[in-house]
Amino acid sequence: MNLWAKSKSKNYRNDYTANGKCVTMRGMDKKLKILTYGCQMNVADSERMAGLLSTIGYTLTENLEDADLILINTCCVRGTAEDKVIGQIGRFKTLKRQKPSLILGITGCMAQKEGAELIKRAPHIDFVLGTGQSFEVAKVVESIERERNHFVDTSNVSGDIFTGEVFPIRGGQVSTFVPIMYGCNNFCTYCIVPYVRGRERSRKPEEIFAEVRQAVAEGFKEITLLGQNVNSYSGGMTFAELLTAVDKIDGLERLRFMTSHPKDLSDELIAAIADGRSICEHIHLPVQYGSDKILKRMNRVYTVEKYLRLAEKIRAAVPNVSITTDLIVGFPGETDEEFSETLNFLRTVKFDAAFTFIYSKRSGTPAAKFEDQIDDETKHRRLNELMAVQNEISLAKNLELVDKTVEVLVEGASKTDEKIYTGRTRSNKLVLFEHGTEKIGDIVPVKINQAQTWLVKGEVVDK
Repeated sequence: MNLWAKSKSKNYRNDYTANGKCVTMRGMDKKLKILTYGCQMNVADSERMAGLLSTIGYTLTENLEDADLILINTCCVRGTAEDKVIGQIGRFKTLKRQKPSLILGITGCMAQKEGAELIKRAPHIDFVLGTGQSFEVAKVVESIERERNHFVDTSNVSGDIFTGEVFPIRGGQVSTFVPIMYGCNNFCTYCIVPYVRGRERSRKPEEIFAEVRQAVAEGFKEITLLGQNVNSYSGGMTFAELLTAVDKIDGLERLRFMTSHPKDLSDELIAAIADGRSICEHIHLPVQYGSDKILKRMNRVYTVEKYLRLAEKIRAAVPNVSITTDLIVGFPGETDEEFSETLNFLRTVKFDAAFTFIYSKRSGTPAAKFEDQIDDETKHRRLNELMAVQNEISLAKNLELVDKTVEVLVEGASKTDEKIYTGRTRSNKLVLFEHGTEKIGDIVPVKINQAQTWLVKGEVVDK
């Protein structure tokens, strides 16, 4: 959908017209601020848009007041993410009034879902770009600089993906993301992603290899290959073949991937992880629930038994692997019996960690229309019970590391104490240790002497 509509703001006309001629910002020192909400894919999208906007003169700033262009890259997987975005949009109304030349753009999943409605609700927004059009951001911004028109485009949600030569401008110093595919074909009944990200489309292997090499050349030690379901990658080779090929790139220290769907995780992929050089011994494998009845209502197309067999197969092939997961509590129709099944499932599979969520009704998904919705009080009570069980398991898993020496990639100083540095093991355990001569990006041996639920602590030992 395209919507062009001239702004009626006198401020726009006064700031951008001189002697009856349009004045653009080309050649000026233009500042860009991006606010990113949601998943790792949104982070990667923001970095790519920063790269595209750099071609028309924009450089990143951390200061909102300095920005000539603000992008809000949005998420709509849960209602809380949308609420945060609405709050930010409202706050920027004052900023736009103070600085009429400021351009405000909304991108990402919420932009795809709401489209022109966002501008109707908040006319100070200049443009809205859906997930399939983010690669056009530089052209859109240039047009707005010239014409000061409102612009909305939520077309192409399942169309072509960006194939240009502009690399992302990456945040961070140690780890970064490289998308390998976009979209999802699974249509889980609770999930909005297929509707706002479109059908699955895979990037060409040579594009992925080039981007990984570029990231390594920039000094990144750890790459995470991204996709809504990386296991269904179809760019001319299997995901296992792609992972093995990336693993051979010179200079790459660690290689991760996410997210995997249990129905598509193959023996070939397990073997690739087991035989890999830089492929980390960690698999994030969302199960979502531990009852066959609820899994069927979710359209997850596997059973608890199949998932357990898969976890056993992974652990047999990859020693010291950590398996983490996602879990949803309070899905429509959830009974006490099914919730108890999930708690027993957790005690059986023993995840290293779990990201737990209360079910959030998303308009446009089948589950939003289910009649047997769960009340908030029950949802929160069950979430607390679930977390208590998983926290006990996570602590037990971390206690197994005490007195062992692990390889840690140094990420930097703790947010609360500059004398304490943080890093991660290959199995994705967060490690805290007293800072000595280590530098960000170093890989050091750390002997673990203390375990907590979400992290372990230790001291660097001689290599």
